[in-house]
Amino acid sequence: MFVVIINFPPIKEGKDAAFREWFADTNKEFGSFKGFIGRRLLKPVKGGNYAAIVEHESQESFMAMHESPAHNEAGKRVGPLFDGSASPQFYEVIIG
Repeated sequence: MFVVIINFPPIKEGKDAAFREWFADTNKEFGSFKGFIGRRLLKPVKGGNYAAIVEHESQESFMAMHESPAHNEAGKRVGPLFDGSASPQFYEVIIG
């Protein structure tokens, strides 16, 4: 299994609901990609920025989704909601 942990930048003031809606909508969009397992939005308990966990069957299936027109369009829609850029970290599950 391939996992990406994304640390999102601060969400612009007044854009939190739009960000959450974008995340839910793109979960539906990305769910149709072969190898997609799941994607969860995390809210910090004591303040800070959102994070997400994205799970795929393989790095190849993740990259196919990541390089797709749907992913590029999703990025264009969410960019204006951020105050900065997202920071992804890539992992391969070795025990689980």
